[in-house]
Amino acid sequence: MKFTLEAKIPRRDLLMGGLAGAAGLLLPAWARADDYPSRPITFICPWPAGGTADQSMRSICQVASRVLKQPIVLDNRAGAAGMIGAKAIAAARPDGYTIGQIPISVTRFSQLGMLQLDPRTDFTFLARTSGQTFGIAVLPNSPFKNLKDMVAFAKTQPGRVTYAHSGVGGATHVGMEEFALAAGIQLNPIAYKGGAPALQDTLGGQVDMLVDSSSWAPHVEAGRLRLLATWGEQRTARFKDTPTLKDFGYNVVVDAPNGVGAPKGLDPAVERKLREALRFAVASDEFKAVADKIDAPVMYLDGPDYQKYVQTMYDRETQLIQRLKLKEMLQKG
Repeated sequence: MKFTLEAKIPRRDLLMGGLAGAAGLLLPAWARADDYPSRPITFICPWPAGGTADQSMRSICQVASRVLKQPIVLDNRAGAAGMIGAKAIAAARPDGYTIGQIPISVTRFSQLGMLQLDPRTDFTFLARTSGQTFGIAVLPNSPFKNLKDMVAFAKTQPGRVTYAHSGVGGATHVGMEEFALAAGIQLNPIAYKGGAPALQDTLGGQVDMLVDSSSWAPHVEAGRLRLLATWGEQRTARFKDTPTLKDFGYNVVVDAPNGVGAPKGLDPAVERKLREALRFAVASDEFKAVADKIDAPVMYLDGPDYQKYVQTMYDRETQLIQRLKLKEMLQKG
């Protein structure tokens, strides 16, 4: 007895299967992940070229591009303390061909009304990569021989001491204001588009102090800058003689880990490929060498765990905004 396919499978199921197949054919090319990636990927870095974040992300992209077998091209979109780049990532097509660094400060700016999106839902988080070693540096001829000298002077001259930072509301600005609150002093913040231009003006004597994530390191080693303090939980191996803020009695720790993400709505298969490539890149000797060079402790988290971390930081920023009265500070300019 012969059985045809139609005899074995109900006609309704055949019809549904045909429709499903047709729907697959109708999907736009960017929505299908079977051949991803088939062309170069754009990586948005929200900081100027040459800074520590830029160096870190370039290294990751170089390794990840070999895993994905496609070039990953960096697109530096600096400004607004990293938020110009963050907005561009969120607004991109969710096809896996636009990814980038998402500063953890998105959890703060979204609550301050300076970023019109919700970081908890408007990104696909792919990996947390490494932290940053922030520090306060001055010129060798500065009258501030140590942090205590600066604090003592600032108490007698409120608002006179200037410091360069990489954007209003960003990690360097908020971290320094958190320290100033703890120390009972008032400083004069000067905003830049990133660490590189802030460094140049500090070296040129335009500001009293630089606050940045280790762009100062080679200049400290060369004697062109003096490091007053770092902001980590512990002293760095490279600058073990420099005290942390906690060593001075201020309960302030800032490491602002870098992370990589994409727009929301990313195809799960594409997301897995990117997460695997980034996992390999962060674990590579090539990236670790760059991370050591810029004093960036590796702090890897896979995408889902990074998402949970973002939620935790969002809640922490809610409290920090209230404690520092950041909304009022921004309104005053």
